[in-house]
Amino acid sequence: MTRLDDLATCLSDTRSLGIVCHDNPDPDSIASALALELLASAWDVPEIEIVYAGSITHQQNRAFVNLLDLDLQHLEDVDLDEFDRIAFVDHSTPGVNNSVPTEATVDIVIDHHDNAEPADAQYADIREQCGATASILVGYLEGSDVPISESVASALLFALHRERLDYVRHPTIDEYKAALTVFQRADVPLVEEMYGSSFTPAMLDAIGTAIKSRDVRGSSLVATIGRTNESGAIPQAADYLLNLEGVKTVLVFGLVEDSVRLSARSIDTRVDIGNALTEAFEDVGEVGGHSDMAGGQISLGLFGDRGEDEPKLLPLVSRRITSRFFDTMHLNEAEG
Repeated sequence: MTRLDDLATCLSDTRSLGIVCHDNPDPDSIASALALELLASAWDVPEIEIVYAGSITHQQNRAFVNLLDLDLQHLEDVDLDEFDRIAFVDHSTPGVNNSVPTEATVDIVIDHHDNAEPADAQYADIREQCGATASILVGYLEGSDVPISESVASALLFALHRERLDYVRHPTIDEYKAALTVFQRADVPLVEEMYGSSFTPAMLDAIGTAIKSRDVRGSSLVATIGRTNESGAIPQAADYLLNLEGVKTVLVFGLVEDSVRLSARSIDTRVDIGNALTEAFEDVGEVGGHSDMAGGQISLGLFGDRGEDEPKLLPLVSRRITSRFFDTMHLNEAEG
């Protein structure tokens, strides 16, 4: 039995499937969900919904969803208990990087992230050596007799580039092979249009705030975008600030509703940024990632009741986040 056979067996006689993306889903999570939907539909699963929580604010991600005319359901509008099977793509544990209750049963997990406690699923394919979950799903599609539609191929191509190939950050041979496979079937001009999407004024303001707030010590940088509804600006600011001369490691954070959202990047071969975030913040929040890209969130409750002290909250959060991160990186004021 191959993994594909095992997945097909898991989905046999399934009447309804809920495919859950992680919160604030990126193209890798959404494209992987679309590929799994394509397979499940070909295997006669009659009802399939792709579900996410949070928001989609990155302008390229919004263009991705709009140009492909995707029908995604918000977690608030569905009852996961109504599905025969629940699948996680690009994440693996209820309550970690998702708003699914921790006691929820997950039947299928397909992911490329290292997680110490993945869900005890009937079917699990977690490949830490892969640079993208989309690579795993392209392999499934290649191994099946299910034709890859133009829209799914376009989604997968965009996801592979956005997740790894655009940045030359530890891509594996799997990403190059997968991109070559879907490139032949994708609407390349449509993918180019996704890249050409415009910033919203709020997104641009948020990145501008990060630039002004930057604190550089050695080759590491910490910045904040302040309080924002544009959570997608946090990873975008991290990507942008990594271009600063002399900077090899970046942490950007922002206050989004009742949490602090974190996004980190590193091109320093001596730094495992996923481990660094875990060491700095695991005791206060949900964090994790890869050696070069990581993220997470911390409840604002840990910083006290906002109430009348809202103007004081950001400086307080900034001091604590900055101090914890630079302590982990063994940097102090004298080295700045």
